[in-house]
Amino acid sequence: MTTQHETLPATDEEFRAHLREFFTTRHPGRRPKDPAERVAWQRAWNATLFDAGLAGPAWPAEYGGMDLPFDRQVIYQEEFARARVPGPVATGVGIAGPTIITYGTEEQKQRWLPAMLRGDKVWAQAYSEPGAGSDLQALRTTARREGDEYVVNGQKVWNSSADIADILFTLVRTGAPESRQRGISYLIIDAHAPGVQVRPLRDLTGGHDFCEIFFDEVRVPVTDRVGEENEGWKLVRTSLGHERAAGAMNQASMYRRVLDELIQLARERGATADPLVRDRLADFDIRVRIMRYNAMRIIDSILTAGQPGPASSVSRILISRFEQDLHEFAVELLGPAGLLTRDSADAVQRGRWLYGFLRTRASTIGAGTVEIQRNTIAEQVLGLPHDPAMPAR
Repeated sequence: MTTQHETLPATDEEFRAHLREFFTTRHPGRRPKDPAERVAWQRAWNATLFDAGLAGPAWPAEYGGMDLPFDRQVIYQEEFARARVPGPVATGVGIAGPTIITYGTEEQKQRWLPAMLRGDKVWAQAYSEPGAGSDLQALRTTARREGDEYVVNGQKVWNSSADIADILFTLVRTGAPESRQRGISYLIIDAHAPGVQVRPLRDLTGGHDFCEIFFDEVRVPVTDRVGEENEGWKLVRTSLGHERAAGAMNQASMYRRVLDELIQLARERGATADPLVRDRLADFDIRVRIMRYNAMRIIDSILTAGQPGPASSVSRILISRFEQDLHEFAVELLGPAGLLTRDSADAVQRGRWLYGFLRTRASTIGAGTVEIQRNTIAEQVLGLPHDPAMPAR
């Protein structure tokens, strides 16, 4: 089968130039302020990429991806971040997509993946619950089997982009209440089905990036279960690993740019004359470089082993702590001006650093808490004894 990357320029330099020209000439323009317009703008850009054969750098070509080798994926992510173009809408492409590619039937892949990658359908994750966040295997949302359907009841919380989603990928308990990870199944649910209610939650920044979801006798076809019944936990591990790995290179490239902008801001304000400020900026520069090398290691692991491995947990901790430290430093650097919000006419760079400071307070919680990541590293990297409170891997 001919793959997408075989139709692209032959050399890495030509490939980079090709991407740079495309992202420049087809750039979608400034990000709209209106939320609904912003989603439409982002979906239109995803469709533009897909139709041009420039979406899904790591995805198989038969589902619309580029099937790029390792070195080309690195170049792609670097140029993508450099161009400041929007990424995929919501969380489906980075989390559900790799899971379906690994565990879905061929019919499921053909039915869901191209529309997901193109942005025709927006997917959102529905994992965490009020009593099952870090302890995800304690989830209580149930799915009882009735013939060719499951009937789902329960509540999810802290769900990114669920208010704009067409489809939810979620975890339900199909086993006994005490079955823990041995009774979990992975379902795909129509976000507009009868009995599904989504309520936005206001966060620390004043925005509504998170939602809570209620399922009340929601009927889901058995054919929309990915993997076997009660064997969804291994899919969860794939999903969460890819969630931490997805865009790791893109984040490294993005923070290379963000740090360069912060350094320029420090120069403009005369702060770089202070050796302590220069020391902090040098530390951030080192961490950005490490971030990039670790992202390369994750991509290589996915290509060679099919899974991101424990390096994704290392990356998750590294990035979450870095972005918290970076924005905290930026606010301190600005002094009183760092407390002005984007609504203030006197705000520096439209209050971006304060907004980032508030938003990243949740970085060590989302996508698996830092404590969970440390458990993974302790067991899978350092070889320490398994925590009996955690599910067997």
